[in-house]
Amino acid sequence: MSTLILWFRDETKRNILFLVISGLALAASFLVPEGFPFSPAWIAILLCGIPIVKEAVVGLVTAFDIKADVLVSIALVASVIIGEIFAAGEVAFIMQIGSLLEELTVARARAGIEKLVRLTPRTARRIAGSGEEIIPAEEVRAGDLLRVLPGETIPVDGVIASGETSINQAVMTGESLPVDKGPGDEVSSGTVNQFGAFEMRATRVGEDSSIQRMIRLVQSADAGKAKIVGLADRWATWIVVIALSAAAITWLVTGKIIRAVTILVVFCPCALVLATPTAIMAAIGNATKHGFLAKEGDALERLAQVKKITFDKTGTLTYGTPRVAGICSLEPSLPEEELFWLAASAEQRSEHPLGKAVTACCPKGRQLAEPEEFQMLPGRGVLARVNGHTVLAGNPRLLQEASIPAEKLQAAAEDAVKQGSTIIYLAVDGTAAGFLALADTLRSEAAQTIRSLKEAGITPVLLTGDHENAARHIAGQLGIEEVHAGCLPEDKLSWVSQPGQKICMIGDGINDAPALKKSYVGIAMGGVGSDIAVDAADIALVSDDLKELPHLFRLARRMMVTIKCNLTFSMTLNFAAILLAITGVLNPIWGALVHNAGSVLVIVNSALLLGWKKKS
Repeated sequence: MSTLILWFRDETKRNILFLVISGLALAASFLVPEGFPFSPAWIAILLCGIPIVKEAVVGLVTAFDIKADVLVSIALVASVIIGEIFAAGEVAFIMQIGSLLEELTVARARAGIEKLVRLTPRTARRIAGSGEEIIPAEEVRAGDLLRVLPGETIPVDGVIASGETSINQAVMTGESLPVDKGPGDEVSSGTVNQFGAFEMRATRVGEDSSIQRMIRLVQSADAGKAKIVGLADRWATWIVVIALSAAAITWLVTGKIIRAVTILVVFCPCALVLATPTAIMAAIGNATKHGFLAKEGDALERLAQVKKITFDKTGTLTYGTPRVAGICSLEPSLPEEELFWLAASAEQRSEHPLGKAVTACCPKGRQLAEPEEFQMLPGRGVLARVNGHTVLAGNPRLLQEASIPAEKLQAAAEDAVKQGSTIIYLAVDGTAAGFLALADTLRSEAAQTIRSLKEAGITPVLLTGDHENAARHIAGQLGIEEVHAGCLPEDKLSWVSQPGQKICMIGDGINDAPALKKSYVGIAMGGVGSDIAVDAADIALVSDDLKELPHLFRLARRMMVTIKCNLTFSMTLNFAAILLAITGVLNPIWGALVHNAGSVLVIVNSALLLGWKKKS
């Protein structure tokens, strides 16, 4: 019994049940002999019509909200008064079908977004003393040591302390293959442990965790915020006034109230009101499947008007982590591979990001040697004894202090410096041996993304705080003609807020947040981006995969085309139907069919956006 009550409380299931009963009642009304005191069509009026009338009355009384329900209610009451019981029942029945279709379409459009909420872990295994305890995930605190078993969802963000495993990160990054993880690697809440058990140290918990941050973006997606929706609502109000006036005049002129009732039925602006929000929600659902979370319903509407997009460099067009881009040996007895091996071995104990980058980029085929001696020299570099060799790795000042001339190395590294690379100068056994050039590497998909954006009519601009050489080098590789380097946060803010310009900004760092907030449309890199940048943006790119960016622009434009088609169709249908009603061609029953056919076609047209993708 309790299961039945719970099932009946589900509004969608209840509406389906009422529609089935009402449909059977309308069919049965054909079998009732003429003169029978009760028409089964009354069942449809009670089950489907009463909720419509109730909503219309509540809207009028509480907010003087004159919308489609008002016209439907008047049409229902008028049909009953003139004895058209079957017509009234069919009007109510078909209106509820349209309402159910709208509900199911919107639910399907949002399904891709709301599944994130269901992925929120409920519990966590916290290691306490010699054992473990299962606690609610919201009680995990930063610094807690947790154990995650195979097949479990990771409850909070953290760093693996021990154990080897593979993580399915599809929910956060869109990657189809699991990613191998070991001690020191970061893991995100909402991702799934595939194979081995591991222990992790919690870093970001509760509302700060990755999955919760994404959920907050999801919950803020609201199609009702789009400006064009307000316009459609205003039109709907005027249509209600026009319909009432046309019905009254038709009744006075022709003396046939059935024509007036038909006008009220066909002129309900349901299709007009549905035209925009269904398209926006379907487009949001499509964007979600391609790795984007839209925080505002009107974000896609605004994006459709953008002609220029500005990119931050580091972390957006590049991976944001330095890598060894070049090796140069000036010592004939030291091949480049050997010099690299010595440098990486010397940097093993370094805490400097560049030192760690050198070690991380060393080829895996040869085991690094443990330094026999090691000394960190802040602001200069490192001094180490490796395999019997004295190795210096750092800036020119380090070599000068050791009385080793650095001019020859600096001259050799001049081209690399012009390209924006950071140089680590190397000396071995008191001799200037060569250098390593480190640079931030371009994202693999960046060049194709820029080409596709240009093909879509979008002009790319590089707006970065990096120095001129690095910015020009990156822009040259990508084919970006307009470059603004050395920009402070206020410079970016000023540039994207130029009067009369509709500029999209895409960035990832805290320094990008003001520009993301002020730009016409802000897009944040949701994976590597800071929390502040994500909060400031209108749209978050969850997977950090830029190749889907052109699709987002094309989708926004397609959405606007769909909205305009929906609005044009619904207005044309309404005015054509009212002319047919005035002349008596349509009666209330056929009027309800025509009206709801329009609503269904609008919904179906919008639903096509869910799977839309421009064919290449």
